[in-house]
Amino acid sequence: MENNIKTPLRPDAFNLSDEEKIRIIEGHFREIMDTLGLDLENDSLKGTPHRVAKMYVKEMFWGLNPDLKPKVTHFTNDFKYNKILVEKDINFYTHCEHHFVPFFGKVHLAYIPNGKVIGLSKLNRIVEYYSKRPQVQERMTMQIAQELQSALNTPNVAVIVNAKHLCVASRGIKDDSSTTTTEEYSGVFEALEIRKELFRLLNF
Repeated sequence: MENNIKTPLRPDAFNLSDEEKIRIIEGHFREIMDTLGLDLENDSLKGTPHRVAKMYVKEMFWGLNPDLKPKVTHFTNDFKYNKILVEKDINFYTHCEHHFVPFFGKVHLAYIPNGKVIGLSKLNRIVEYYSKRPQVQERMTMQIAQELQSALNTPNVAVIVNAKHLCVASRGIKDDSSTTTTEEYSGVFEALEIRKELFRLLNF
C-alpha cells in the first residue's frame, strides 16, 4: 500500500488549543455570514458562528487530532479462528475536502485473524476516527485498511466503502441518485476466489 495516504496537515497543526481554534474559526465564519449580507443580530443567526466553529473542532473534524485515535485492545484468538470475519454496514458521515460538503454511507470490513483479534466496536471506532476529518473517499478507504493491518497485525484485510456525495447531489451536476464505491484489498483478499467468498458473505 502507498505510504502517501496521510491527511495533509501542517507541522504546526496542533499548536493551538481547541478553544483557540473555535475562537478564530468563529470570527472567520462571522465574516463570511456578514459578507453574505446576513443579519447577525437576528436571534436565529447570532449564535451560528460559535455553533459552527464548535461543530467543526469538536464534532466534524476531531479525527484530525492523533491524540484522539482510538485505543485498540487485543484478545487472544483462543478459538484459533482462521476464516473470514466480516463487519458490514458500518455507517459513516464525513466531509469532502474539496467543497466541505458532506458525503456519507457504509463501510464493510473483513479480515482473517492472526494470533489476536480486537473487539468489534473498535472496527467502528477506526472508521469513525478516519471519517471525522476533511476527506477524499479513496484516501479514507486506504487509511482504514492500513490502520486495520496495523491493529490486527495481519496483511489479510479488505475494506469496501459505498457513499453518497452531496457535492454531486446538491451542486454541480446535481445528480441525486448516484453513489461511489471504493475498495482496498491486501493479503489473501487479492485473490479472486477469496473476494468471491467475501462478496457472498456481504450479499453482493
